[in-house]
Amino acid sequence: MNKTVNINLAGIFFHIDEDAYLKLQRYLEAIKRSFTDSQGRSEIIADIEARIAELFNERVKNDRQVISIKEVDAVITIMGQPEDYLVDDEIFEDEPTPSYSKKSSTNKKLFRDTDNSYIGGVSSGLAHYFGIDTIWIRLAWVLLIFGAGTGILLYILLWILVPEAKTTAEKIMMTGAPVNISNIEKKIKDGFETVTETVGDVAKNVSSSVSDAVKHVDFEKQGNKIKSTSKGFFDTIGNIIMFFFKVFAKFIGVILILVGATSLIALIVGLFSVGAVNFIHIPGLDMIDVVNSGNTPVWLVSLLAFLTAGIPLFFIFYLGLKILINNLKSIGNIAKYSLFGLWIMSIIGLFIIGIRQASEHAFNESVVEKNELYITKNDTLKIKMIGSDLYRKNKYGHRDSFKVIKDDNGNKSIYRSDVRIIVKSTTDTIGSISIEKSADGRDHDKARERAKNINYSYQINRNELLLDSYLTTSVDNKFSDQEIIVYLNLPEGIIANFYKNTKSYLNYYSKSGNIVQQKYANRYIKILEDDIECLNCPIEDDENDFELKVNTPKVKINEDGIEIKADDTSLKIDNNGLKAKAEDVKVNIDANGINIETD
Repeated sequence: MNKTVNINLAGIFFHIDEDAYLKLQRYLEAIKRSFTDSQGRSEIIADIEARIAELFNERVKNDRQVISIKEVDAVITIMGQPEDYLVDDEIFEDEPTPSYSKKSSTNKKLFRDTDNSYIGGVSSGLAHYFGIDTIWIRLAWVLLIFGAGTGILLYILLWILVPEAKTTAEKIMMTGAPVNISNIEKKIKDGFETVTETVGDVAKNVSSSVSDAVKHVDFEKQGNKIKSTSKGFFDTIGNIIMFFFKVFAKFIGVILILVGATSLIALIVGLFSVGAVNFIHIPGLDMIDVVNSGNTPVWLVSLLAFLTAGIPLFFIFYLGLKILINNLKSIGNIAKYSLFGLWIMSIIGLFIIGIRQASEHAFNESVVEKNELYITKNDTLKIKMIGSDLYRKNKYGHRDSFKVIKDDNGNKSIYRSDVRIIVKSTTDTIGSISIEKSADGRDHDKARERAKNINYSYQINRNELLLDSYLTTSVDNKFSDQEIIVYLNLPEGIIANFYKNTKSYLNYYSKSGNIVQQKYANRYIKILEDDIECLNCPIEDDENDFELKVNTPKVKINEDGIEIKADDTSLKIDNNGLKAKAEDVKVNIDANGINIETD
């Protein structure tokens, strides 16, 4: 059993094994001794510790994980050995070979190089990343700005999205070099040398005479001065742009939080409401069980739907928090991948349930009940739709919908008004009525069973046929697109009258041998051979004329007068007088008198 030590390395808190701690301590002491006489010693050691803390942080999967010797060895391999071995040899006797330690797993990363920038350091950073001279990148920006016109927007986006290389480790990673002890030392020393050279140049210039200054004009220095001025200006512009961008980002974050939070709350309420339908009675939700032909548990469907929609909404909410809170702790890769896997499984589950539900409507079967109507061609048949005192309050217009109702005994039934009437002519002396009941099912037998369980009735009172305007079936049959088609086979020559309330149950067009359309509702019609004759239908002639057809005679009334025709007989009354014509006689009465002609 090993003791655990808590350490603070570069401001980051770690749990480390005692043996690993001792080895790391000896390693850091060796590094400090190696840079005893080096310029910038404190900066070098601080950057090395920051890099070690970063490598440890990459390997720690959770806050409670303890760093072992294995992790310390891996970090030492990446960072390399100090050049000055002032500690005992056995400290590093188990280290990897020097040749291996020279290798690095660091890849080149994109940063903004503000040390060599005119505006935001984007061009310098891209030049380091692609390994080309900065001048070519800047020339490309000029072409994009004055050519396609998209260069400004693209530059601003990169300025906002690409981070600045601030630390020594980031500046080394920007060039693609491994972040180890030697490179950190070199980078910091180069910075000191640059500062020293700059200070020396300034002192030399001050000590030189005016003539020497005039003689040796440093155009590069003047360019750097202009560069520094332009950099200050563009930095100010950049700060203003960044301010407005941050304000806009915070606004987007608030919107994302509101949308995600309200949607999640609504989903949670819906989950408990729909999921509890099997345990408690919630008004209106009992219809969910009726359409659930596949008998899939409602709580399972609601849970899968909640996960499918809720997980993306959670990440929207989390993204809003990340935008508003800069140091918000990450939920971790384990949680992210777990939620993603759960989301994929919920989508697959809903897809399977959808296929199962669709399969319950794969087949449609029907059963037919046929009976004779003792109506002859000399009778007048009246057809009327009737409702029920029990179902009247549940009646509604759309035939494709349905409702769940209870009878006097509390038994639930599916109520639907999908009833159609099709009228055909027959040469038989008496008529007949056929009731076709149809329903869907996952196979032929199931569909036929559901069709048989449909309840529908009619009755005949003398010459009046009363048809139910609805169908019912038990909720155990589920909603399976139950439908009723009433086929009326009427003898030729019979006169029929379809009441006004039958209009919505008749077909709009003549099809499938149907001879009675909706427009003949509330009219007297005579059944002919595959046709009808309307006995009291108004016939449009022109804007001011109309004909009234009563049996055989035709009566025409317009602004000029009245005209009656029947076979070879006619009678016309207008402003000119009266004219009558029969088979053998013609009568004309006008201002000249009466004129009668016979054959």
